[in-house]
Amino acid sequence: MTREALAGWGSTSPTVADVRWTTAQRLPAQLGEVGERGALLRGLGRSYGDAAQNAGGTVFRLDDSVHGVVLDPQAATVTVGGGVSIDELLRVIVPAGFFVPVTPGTRFVTIGGAIASDIHGKNHHRDGSFGSFVESIELVLADGRVTKVSPACDPELFWATLGGIGLTGAILSATIRLIPIGTSRLLVDTLRCANLDELMSQMLANDHRRRYSVAWLDPLATGAALGRSVLTIADHAEPGDLGAAAGADPLSYRAAQRATLPALVPPAGLINRMTVGLFNELWYRRAPRRREGELQTIPSFFHPLDAVGRWNRVYGRRGMIQFQFVVPEDRPDVIHTVVSALAEHGTPSFLAVLKRMGPSGPAPLSFPAPGWTLALDVPAGGRSLAPLLHGFDDLILDAGGRHYFAKDAHTVPAAIRRGYPRLGEWQAVQRRADPHGLWQSDMSRRLGLTHAEGDHR
Repeated sequence: MTREALAGWGSTSPTVADVRWTTAQRLPAQLGEVGERGALLRGLGRSYGDAAQNAGGTVFRLDDSVHGVVLDPQAATVTVGGGVSIDELLRVIVPAGFFVPVTPGTRFVTIGGAIASDIHGKNHHRDGSFGSFVESIELVLADGRVTKVSPACDPELFWATLGGIGLTGAILSATIRLIPIGTSRLLVDTLRCANLDELMSQMLANDHRRRYSVAWLDPLATGAALGRSVLTIADHAEPGDLGAAAGADPLSYRAAQRATLPALVPPAGLINRMTVGLFNELWYRRAPRRREGELQTIPSFFHPLDAVGRWNRVYGRRGMIQFQFVVPEDRPDVIHTVVSALAEHGTPSFLAVLKRMGPSGPAPLSFPAPGWTLALDVPAGGRSLAPLLHGFDDLILDAGGRHYFAKDAHTVPAAIRRGYPRLGEWQAVQRRADPHGLWQSDMSRRLGLTHAEGDHR
């Protein structure tokens, strides 16, 4: 066990915890040794805020050399350890003709983390969230018992675990349905949109045509160019779509990091109005006005930033906040207002992504809901940033929207209670599974998510 400072991917609020590497076999007995600040299971630390931190407590890291990956090609399912990453999983299943049903913008997320955040991807408008494909979950409960939950076996605990940010139990493994694919390439259509109105119109008109859809937009553009953007929609390519060279090995899969950003970035980082303005201009201009059927690899379409290790260092020591929310389909005005206010404020956002979402799932704390979701990376710090974001909070909540736990670093308990009206239902299930408050995190304390009854020791 080592004492370590841990932070989320945003690097904004590091705290110190006792970090302990463990295995699925040892973990149940070790829970009895946890102190009053409780415990949490941490994956690869890609939550942007404090969801995977536990100041003054214990943080377990899971060695998954035992569980590994067990593929069932006939059933198109995989049973995989909670500490296995999407990166590791893809290296096994893609050459076998399968793809993960949902992936976020990075492949460096563990399966346990994907379940705990009920992640969504570029296909939510068609396929739903990660939880839609989870058949069962193996959990270690607070009292050390190992149990398996599913939609048929303790469904309340199953759905509370999906999106429950690690507060119902430690996820040891899960069985997940996969998507069959014929190649490791995608057919991608690209459309450059002059402004936000054109983008949203094109998304409404084209999202049904393809399984995947995502738009990058320029939050610094103003006037007639407000929200200028690049929309990409895609489907998995079939063997007949490939040329001779790629067709010789249609399921070949390679994913490598080309470089790692060094720690010697200036303390203030590299993100400012000048650098972001230049990047946004180049990114927008290099995109074709319209291009159809371009072949792209899985890493280039789904995980482009993973090509650069520790890219979050561009924000310097202050770190960054990723602000992500969803609002109903009939409230595009909220997206307009936020984008307009950001442009007027001059907040330099390196990444601004707009997607459409489909129906909500059964999980009470799952983020996705029908409508529009906007995600923004902004440099942390600055006296005017917090009032700006909190002003957005009121606008979002008044419209019936909510914030994403995996990205959150700034919301307050009242905002979560408004955005997640089923929070009380989740708390009742969480309290049943963990009546004495073993599972704790910086986020659970900051947002008052759990109501432990006494000392768990």
